[in-house]
Amino acid sequence: MPEPSPAAVDVVLPCLNEAAALPWVLARIPPHWRAIVVDNGSSDGSADIAGAHGATVVHEPRRGFGAACHTGLRAATADIVCFCDCDASLDPGLLPALVREVALGRAELALGRRRPTGPGVWPVHARVGNLALSRMVRSRTGLRLRDLGPMRAARREALLGLGLTDRRSGYPLEMVVRAADAGWRVRETDVPYLPRAGRSKVTGTWRGTWQAVRDMRAVLALQPPVPDRRNVP
Repeated sequence: MPEPSPAAVDVVLPCLNEAAALPWVLARIPPHWRAIVVDNGSSDGSADIAGAHGATVVHEPRRGFGAACHTGLRAATADIVCFCDCDASLDPGLLPALVREVALGRAELALGRRRPTGPGVWPVHARVGNLALSRMVRSRTGLRLRDLGPMRAARREALLGLGLTDRRSGYPLEMVVRAADAGWRVRETDVPYLPRAGRSKVTGTWRGTWQAVRDMRAVLALQPPVPDRRNVP
């Protein structure tokens, strides 16, 4: 089957003080795809750097990962939308593998499973939090996911139809939960997890990780469990 049209993909990049990472990240966006950098109140000139490197820049003054992601989703116009962190820990050049799963009808939601490239790339407290959440997601939805990473791809109109409401750290998990409830097929593809540029706002500390886990547990508590079902291996 043919590859997706080059103009049919937008990449949403939530951004808060990522001036050091932006040039590398934007250079890795596949040709003819559109990068949408959602500036979430940066004070280091990130928005200007993104614009200078050809990205579409939109501003979201409400602080929160989910707020930035959803603003980017609403600003997107392409049929397929990708999400990727803007800190150089994930390579947007690998997104076509996820897009292919959606474009060819093998999944409605494609996720990048992070595989650390070296010791210290993924702090222990962040791994523990991710593992705990993955188990909670399995209990809640039946999906046997190994990661809840931020790199993902899906069709824009379908994502908007999920009615996502979280605007904090729970946004990625809410997307998975609501997708599962809607009967979506979810597939994981391994992607290398690289040392990020600068310090993480979420997983760089125990406090940040704990807050993210609290946000995501709140999302899981919104609705009762559903019968067990498995994602596509």
